[in-house]
Amino acid sequence: MKAGELRDLTIEELRQRGKDLFEELFNLRFRHATSQLENTMSIPKLKKDIARVKTVLREKIKKEEG
Repeated sequence: MKAGELRDLTIEELRQRGKDLFEELFNLRFRHATSQLENTMSIPKLKKDIARVKTVLREKIKKEEG
């Protein structure tokens, strides 16, 4: 997921995307803890996607405020 793609979304869509990513991260951590996760590098990748969503969301909120 690229930041440019995220900038095209609305604030509500970004919040929903963040919520979905957190759910996915929970599921990956659970699968990792039970030794069912094949690709462990998907966890850091997902964390970076969450950070991108948070960053773009914060930028949009600040832009609307002032």
